[in-house]
Amino acid sequence: MRVVSLVPSWTETLLQADVNVVGRTRFCLYPNEKVKSIPAVGGTKHWDWDAVLKVKPDLIILDEEENPRFMAEQTEIPVLSTHITSMKSMPGALAQMSLRLGSPKLAEMARRWDQVVTWRGLPRWHVGAPIPGLLEWGRKPEVAIQNIVYVIWRNPWMTISKETFIGSVLGKCGIAPYLREFSERYPKFELHDFPSAETLLLFSSEPYPFLRKKQILNPVKHPYAFVDGECFSWFGERTLNFLEMLKAGSR
Repeated sequence: MRVVSLVPSWTETLLQADVNVVGRTRFCLYPNEKVKSIPAVGGTKHWDWDAVLKVKPDLIILDEEENPRFMAEQTEIPVLSTHITSMKSMPGALAQMSLRLGSPKLAEMARRWDQVVTWRGLPRWHVGAPIPGLLEWGRKPEVAIQNIVYVIWRNPWMTISKETFIGSVLGKCGIAPYLREFSERYPKFELHDFPSAETLLLFSSEPYPFLRKKQILNPVKHPYAFVDGECFSWFGERTLNFLEMLKAGSR
């Protein structure tokens, strides 16, 4: 089956499962040696429809969190649209794709995800313990931490709630108890909303490239660190491997 994937996380996962991906977004980066030979047909929010038709797909893979509704509503090409809102969504989504694509490897990933979902996770994080996914410290905390804010964007500052895929992964890492409750899944905030000494900011490496632009954080008074955003948000094979390594190291 010829597949166009407009979800970078799924593109990587499908290619690792040897699915015949014939079209991708320009944000699909992995695995590097495979994606470079696959035509880009647009981004996650917009596509070049002529380019999509040119690769003659049998199926388009989408996700409700990643792609706009109009992509699923076109009627020329069949669509499989997932809706990943937490880690609990993963086994069912992969099982669904496995059945649609006839892929035993996707079925095996679904089984692995089910084991990770039922794993208790790491103990509650504390100052001095390693931060999973840490890339680099900006300023280490000097007192006990009361809040952790996982920062995904700047201008405006944006974070995530527990009710997101990233929030559920942070839960397995022992960090979720520190996350504040928000009514929105991706709320905006101001740095002065949180006490500076008692709040640890985790700046994600994506979608905003905080680590590459770390000089902009010089005025920040909070303790902060840079973390690998792909480990927490690329919800297919990449996050699965990350969590399996944490699980193996906790034994």
